[in-house]
Amino acid sequence: MHEAATNLLIEALGEKKVRRGDAERFAASLDNIKLSFPPDAVIFPTCDNDVATTLRLANSHGVPVTIRGSGTSTTGAATPVCGGWAMSFAEWADCEIEPDARIAVVRPGAITQKINDLAAKFGLFFPPDPASVKHCTIGGNVATNAGGLRAAKYGVTRDYVLALEGFLPTGEKVRWGAATKKFAAGYDLRDLWIGAEGTLGVVTKIVLRLVPLPEARRTFLCAFSSDEAALNAACALMRERFTPSVLEFMDALSIDCARAEKAAGGGIVAGGAFSLLTRGDSVLLVENDGDAASVESQAAATRKWARDNARAFLETGDAAESEALWEVRRACSPAMFRIADSKLNEDVVVPQKNYLALLAAMREVSRETGLATPIFGHAADGNLHVHIMYNRGDAQQRRLAQRAVAGVMRKVVDLGGAISGEHGIGLAKSPFFQIQHSPAEIAAMRAIKRALDPNNILGRGKIFEPFNVWDHVPADVKLPWENR
Repeated sequence: MHEAATNLLIEALGEKKVRRGDAERFAASLDNIKLSFPPDAVIFPTCDNDVATTLRLANSHGVPVTIRGSGTSTTGAATPVCGGWAMSFAEWADCEIEPDARIAVVRPGAITQKINDLAAKFGLFFPPDPASVKHCTIGGNVATNAGGLRAAKYGVTRDYVLALEGFLPTGEKVRWGAATKKFAAGYDLRDLWIGAEGTLGVVTKIVLRLVPLPEARRTFLCAFSSDEAALNAACALMRERFTPSVLEFMDALSIDCARAEKAAGGGIVAGGAFSLLTRGDSVLLVENDGDAASVESQAAATRKWARDNARAFLETGDAAESEALWEVRRACSPAMFRIADSKLNEDVVVPQKNYLALLAAMREVSRETGLATPIFGHAADGNLHVHIMYNRGDAQQRRLAQRAVAGVMRKVVDLGGAISGEHGIGLAKSPFFQIQHSPAEIAAMRAIKRALDPNNILGRGKIFEPFNVWDHVPADVKLPWENR
């Protein structure tokens, strides 16, 4: 469709950087929701000139450009739904740690875990830890303002970005912020780019603030007799005079699935984490970290809280034993496929006072549809991942799931919450954008988009234009980060 422009781009950058092979076009055609829309070409920039040239040609010829990293996005944000060019930063992944300044200077293709591996050599780390940390890129973290399990104590990606360097959609180079702890010179367009899902500019360099690695940590796995008891206990813990680094909630259905999966694989052994749990248990996974003295003080308070609230609990300060407790949390998501072959994973956020109302709403969805609705997530900041399980081959279940997710989004907004806490809008949540925002709010966002991207080059077809994922069949492919 854009053959002439693509040929010009090949002349400018060369065939090594502009690739049109079927395998590379397919790999760049989808992300974690697996809806495949092959681009005309995939561009692999490794310098500023590559990006500037691509964007200038795209504007001259009206070619849509989709920015992507590893493709771990769960909403279709990295899917080139309008064709055109996919710009992949997979081969621009430099990372330099400046330990004295406690910063990392990174290119957008750097894998988040690898940044932390390098930082750890200097006793430092980058706290945001999305579930895909071993696969996702820092550029993607910036695009969605990724959080993760430690967000309640440490914050999200935005809290660690000191500066962004890159290009406006029209091809001009810009720099927002500086490698300094303070910056108050003009409008804060740095924060505007963070969480914009690659629709307002192309990031080519990121300056990250790093913090010292915690000296110690202590982990608690706590079992409760009901979901309500666990959520009430989570709220009680947040009233203590410290913030746990991790406070993860897993409802009884998630835990029952995980227990069944472990039992089927012979994974439940006497004295292990799963041996603590019985049918119908809900779980809170709590972790304290920091210097040794503060961790000991926090652990004492957490221990008392667990004795007062939990049915039973395990505690450890040993790294290997802690990993064993974490296995309960990691087992929940893949184990849900014991219920059905497909799931909707919605990263909604509600105020703490409405945790039980959200729980009740999800149970009502299950009663009305007959579909299972397991829940787990970050109880310290209200970012609870609600799931709707269904069998894709069953047309009635598909219809019920589609109707149910729209109802969940309306309920979340009614409860004063957000339809996304860390995944973004992309394609999958675009039908619900008008539930979250008023016409005036959307008009303001569109005005910013037009001002920065007058030809609608970046992320065309995302966020503002409702897209019905149910009209499309996912590709039959297993992605690198999938457990099954």
